[in-house]
Amino acid sequence: MEYKWRVLSNTTVATLMSSLDANIVLIALPTIGRELPGTTATSLLWVLLGYSLLTAVVLLNFGRLSDMFGRVRLYVLGFAVFTVGSLLCGFSETGIELVGFRLVQAVGAGFLFSNSAAIITDAFPPNERGRALGINQVSIVVGAVSGLIVGGVITSAFSWRWIFFVNVPIGILATWRAHRDLHELSRPGEAPRIDWLGNIVFALGLTLLLLGITLGALGQLGDLGAVAAVVAGVALLVAFLGIELRGRSPMLDLTLFRIRQFASSALAMLLNALARGAFTFILVFYLQGPPRFLDPFTAGLFLIPVSASLATLGPVSGWLSDRFGPRPFLLVGLVTSAFGFLWLATIGPADSFLSLAPPLVLVGAGMGLFASPNRAAMMTAVPPTQRGVASGIGTTFINTGSTISLGLTLIVMTSVLSRSSIQEIFLGTVPKGSTFAAAAGFLDAIHLIFLISAVLCLIAIVPSLRRDARPPDRPPPSTEPD
Repeated sequence: MEYKWRVLSNTTVATLMSSLDANIVLIALPTIGRELPGTTATSLLWVLLGYSLLTAVVLLNFGRLSDMFGRVRLYVLGFAVFTVGSLLCGFSETGIELVGFRLVQAVGAGFLFSNSAAIITDAFPPNERGRALGINQVSIVVGAVSGLIVGGVITSAFSWRWIFFVNVPIGILATWRAHRDLHELSRPGEAPRIDWLGNIVFALGLTLLLLGITLGALGQLGDLGAVAAVVAGVALLVAFLGIELRGRSPMLDLTLFRIRQFASSALAMLLNALARGAFTFILVFYLQGPPRFLDPFTAGLFLIPVSASLATLGPVSGWLSDRFGPRPFLLVGLVTSAFGFLWLATIGPADSFLSLAPPLVLVGAGMGLFASPNRAAMMTAVPPTQRGVASGIGTTFINTGSTISLGLTLIVMTSVLSRSSIQEIFLGTVPKGSTFAAAAGFLDAIHLIFLISAVLCLIAIVPSLRRDARPPDRPPPSTEPD
């Protein structure tokens, strides 16, 4: 097999596994809460949020480290760490242990996410990157959606522990293949020097910001504590920018944002992540909560139109953007998603599969049209020696936007529903078939959330227009090493 296709197959398995694992736990949370000793509502929340939070925190750092120490080396290490973390999660004896081992998984996922796009960009020529990155990026969202289906099937047929054990044989094989097949094609851009101060300030700032938004929305920090966490987080992130501007070897090279195509792609990526980050989360509880009470497997079937349309159009849009440029696909994708979200803002309490399928197809198609051309434009715009940190920035924006999206969703819900009603819905403690007084308010909150998502998609059109428009036969000047 040609080397570039070995790279694509291995990195696609990596992103699929790490993305799938972010959501595979979601459906199993009520079962874990019942069966795992010492599990509380807070620890259940952290089983879900801790993974995405830590991944978002470490991505930028890991992308920077990969530029200094080797992308393939740290990618292989990430696969090994992720596999060990999965094994430990399956053997957890308490809720606290499971939270801790999920953080081990998140470290491995951070290495995989931060290096996959950079390794692909190194291996593929500029005129094929859109298609390759399209296939890889589709696996992220398909993994997130299919994780709900796979998690429901495994939990029902076997045990919640097997949602982690299933990763182990795949991870062992993929780690061995990555070590054997992948090679370093990049050259270190500078002598290894770690920006410890920047790393610490960035991690603390982002952690406090995301903690304040997510836990504050559920009332776990109190109103004053939530505001203090958000303010402190923002202050630290501002201080981080000052540190990076003056540092000799900064973790985040802010000069990248002087490249208009890179900056525009990153901002559009963040806005798109804010729009769709809580999309699957909301649909899961709409389908399994009051008044529908569908079982996990049936709820997963309802989500097939999203993953099918995304998986179909993602690689196609990447391939076409290589020939015709990314701009038309970005605009059509964002408008399509916005229209799908507007349609979902009108759903009723018991819509059939045929009624829900068209708007879900539109949202998935829009995601597929947008993701790969935007990522390809972003990665192509930077010098080869900085693709690791560029990849880390992109995926950090996606994970951060998705986590903040979940926090904003909880804020919207608490403005409509009581926190006790929200906890009943999320923990699955509403008796099946019972009359739930807050069901109408829950649907109103869903409508408002999807309206906000549509607006964010439309706002993302602005940075998508502010990028270099080059004809397809005149790609940007290459800075590839001879």
